[in-house]
Amino acid sequence: MLQLAPAALFDHYLGISRLLAGQLDFRSAIRSVAAEVAHIIPHDHLDVCVLLEGGNYHTAYETGIETAWGEIAGAPVVNSPIRSLLRGEVDFLLSDDAMTDQRFHFEGAFKRPIVEQSLRSRLHVPMKVQGTIIAALSCSSHKAGVYTMEDIERARIIADLLTPYFFALQTAEQAQRSAIVEAEARAREEGLRQGALKLTEALEQERQRIGMDLHDQTLADLTRLARRIDRLSRNGEATAEALEPVSRSLQHCMQDLRQIIEQAKPSVLQLFGLAQAIEHHLDRSTFQIVRAASMPFLLAICRSMTICADLWSRASFSPAVPFSASITISHSGRAALTASCR
Repeated sequence: MLQLAPAALFDHYLGISRLLAGQLDFRSAIRSVAAEVAHIIPHDHLDVCVLLEGGNYHTAYETGIETAWGEIAGAPVVNSPIRSLLRGEVDFLLSDDAMTDQRFHFEGAFKRPIVEQSLRSRLHVPMKVQGTIIAALSCSSHKAGVYTMEDIERARIIADLLTPYFFALQTAEQAQRSAIVEAEARAREEGLRQGALKLTEALEQERQRIGMDLHDQTLADLTRLARRIDRLSRNGEATAEALEPVSRSLQHCMQDLRQIIEQAKPSVLQLFGLAQAIEHHLDRSTFQIVRAASMPFLLAICRSMTICADLWSRASFSPAVPFSASITISHSGRAALTASCR
C-alpha cells in the first residue's frame, strides 16, 4: 500500500475523472486512467470485467498485461475466478497469493492467466448502479502480499468514479445495437412492402394486357364468326363449303387464344419455380381423389412427377434457358397432370 497524503489522493481521483472525459469505448477508458490508478493502487495488471446478457456472461477490458481474459468476448460467469463477486455473494475479494488461493482454483475456473502471468496479489471490488452489479474492478501484482483493506477502500472509490462512465458506455452500446436491429427490421419490412407492391403492379398490368388482347382479338373474332353463322343459318346456306371458312376462322381464333394463354406468366412459376408450380397444380387437381383406393399408386406418381419437375426446374431457370421455355414446360406439365387425373 502506498502512503499518500489526502490531498495527493484527491488530486489523483480528480485526474481519473478528467481522463475519462471524451473516451468513447471501454478499452480506451480503462487505459486512459491506468497511470492515475497506479499512483493510488500499484499494479501490474488492471482490468474491468463487464457483465453481459443479464449477468450470465462477461468480458474483460484490461491494461498493463494482455491476457486470455481480454481475448474472449463473452465468457460464462460460472467459470470466472471472481464469480462469487460478480454474483454479489461477497462484497470484495482480497488475496495475498492468488496462485495458491483456492477461491480462484475451483473446478472449471478460467484461471490460466493467473498462472501464466504470475498474478499473485489480487483485489476485486464490484461496480454497482442502483445496487445492481454491472462490472468489477480488479488490480493484480506479481508480488505477494501487496494489498490491504485500505487498498480495498481506495479501489471502491475508483470503482465509484468509473461506474457512471462505464454504465453510460454500456447503455450507449446497447442502444446502438438495438438501433441496428430496428433498422434491419425496417429495411426487411420495406423490402417486403416494395416487393408486394411491384408484384401487385405486375399482376395488374398482366390482367389489363390479357383483357385488352381478349377484347381486341378473341372477342372481335368470335363476334364476327357468330354473325356469319347466324347469317348462314337464316339464308339456309350452311353447307360444308360455306362452313369451311368459318372453321378456318375458328382455328385462327383458337390459335390466338392459345397464344394469349401462353404469354400469361403463371404466378407460382414466376415466384417459386417450376417444381413448385407443377406440385401446386398437382395438389389442386388431385384434391378430390386423394382418398381413392388407388392412393398408393397415385402417391408414387406424385413423387415421380415432383422429382422430374425438380430436375426440370434446375435446367429451366438456368441463365442459358429463357423464361418462355419454363412457361411452356409448366403448361405442358399442367396439361399432362389434368389428363392423368381425369
